[in-house]
Amino acid sequence: MTVSRRLFVTAAAALVASRGTSLALAAPAPAGARLAEEPNFRIPVSPTDSADVLVAKASQVRPTARQIAWQRLERTAFLHFGVNTFTGLEWGTGDEDPNVFQPTGLDTDQWARALRDGGFKLAILTVKHHDGFVLYPSRYTDHSVASSSWRAGQGDVLRSFADSMRRYGLKVGVYISPADENQYLHGVYANGSPRVEHTIPTSVEGDERPDGPTFTLPATDYGAHMLDQLYEVLTEYGPVDEVWFDGAQGRIPPDKVEKYDWDSWYTLVRTLAPDATIAVSGPDVRWVGNEGGLARENEWSVVPVAEKDYGRTDFALSYDAADMGGRDALVAARSVADYVQWWPAECDVSIRDGWFYHADQQPKSVDQLTEIYFGSVGRNAVLLLNVPPDTDGLLAASDVTRLREFRERVDRELPTDLTTGATVTRTPGVVTVDLGREREANRIRLAEDIQHGQQVEAFVVEAFTGGTWTRVTTAGTIGASRILRLTTPVRARRWRVRVTRTRAEARIAEFGLYRSTVA
Repeated sequence: MTVSRRLFVTAAAALVASRGTSLALAAPAPAGARLAEEPNFRIPVSPTDSADVLVAKASQVRPTARQIAWQRLERTAFLHFGVNTFTGLEWGTGDEDPNVFQPTGLDTDQWARALRDGGFKLAILTVKHHDGFVLYPSRYTDHSVASSSWRAGQGDVLRSFADSMRRYGLKVGVYISPADENQYLHGVYANGSPRVEHTIPTSVEGDERPDGPTFTLPATDYGAHMLDQLYEVLTEYGPVDEVWFDGAQGRIPPDKVEKYDWDSWYTLVRTLAPDATIAVSGPDVRWVGNEGGLARENEWSVVPVAEKDYGRTDFALSYDAADMGGRDALVAARSVADYVQWWPAECDVSIRDGWFYHADQQPKSVDQLTEIYFGSVGRNAVLLLNVPPDTDGLLAASDVTRLREFRERVDRELPTDLTTGATVTRTPGVVTVDLGREREANRIRLAEDIQHGQQVEAFVVEAFTGGTWTRVTTAGTIGASRILRLTTPVRARRWRVRVTRTRAEARIAEFGLYRSTVA
């Protein structure tokens, strides 16, 4: 990205509220160039790089400010809601009668209260799933709430959702499915159209929205449709804190494929919502590789990536590889990777068996959710827990209760940090805490200062007992959050963590000790 273009795009973000602004972004630069203002976010690699060079490059990768803020959320929520809620399907067909959508008791404040009381900090709404049904009155499709008799066609779930989340202190995320089976039926999606320049937003007769910025971006027919809907959401419902894409194609014939205009979509999001993370088909956050909510035992935020399909950030290794960023993984990926990149993991899982509400399903137990918490937040990832609204437009009472019980359980697992007020001593690779008296602990929480990257490859926690330092537990990576559980509590006054292998200088930002009150 040239300096002039970088300043142009940065300035464009400030023009969102202006009238009649034209942003002629005719040819988005490659993703690597677009992110030149964040030079340590990703670093190029070569097939000829030695193992030592790859590790050295990985040690130099740093997260962006938006990624650091996202990692601190720890617990985020998904809300799968739409026509599937009423048809009983998980993947819709695109030809649903919009009138099937009848959430007559919709109460998004109830959603927000339940999520807040469950300890969640951000919620993502399925504004559009693969069926193409849109939960706000879009100008660009008839497959939306405006075509339902619900609230006489004046309903707007997204508006209600965004207002409620902010009212209760939660950040707002939107999932807009790249796949769209309704647009496929209308000959727009996967129609083989070429990428040509489109002016966004597309002019609509009788459009009464205030004049705003316009963009010139390359896209297919459907790519432009997505840009128009992204524009609506990001200019009329913001601020948006996370934009969530997947890479699904929907249930269309296998010979019909829509190559998504990722570069143009990313450019629009970065300009209209510069603080929003783009996940999981995006440059900021990656899918952990399963839908069970569990990260790897050693989860790296710095991983090798390949750039594909018009700038899409993609896995260099298999999405479910057992090792995503360790030394062996860096070497295994070097022939296909374009970069090593800060690309932290998001662990998605549903509180029920399905993603959409089904009356015959029940929520997971508190024990199950607790294991998921320790397997996600406790392993350098962020939990994304789906809680689907029912046909009344409410979170089921059993789910609301389970969310509250889940938060209470985590609070009991990690009550007051015993190191509060302790004497802390730091030497290279070692942090020692003196609690002032013997205390019993069976939970240990660690964090690196990820502003300086993720460096720790192995560490040991020790307690001073019987006149000597005794090993309590050991593990590999730390990252933004590592929580270890001891099967037997240990009683000691002095504790320490020793880094035994690291890529560069290790900076331990947190060394917490807890005594779980769970029987």
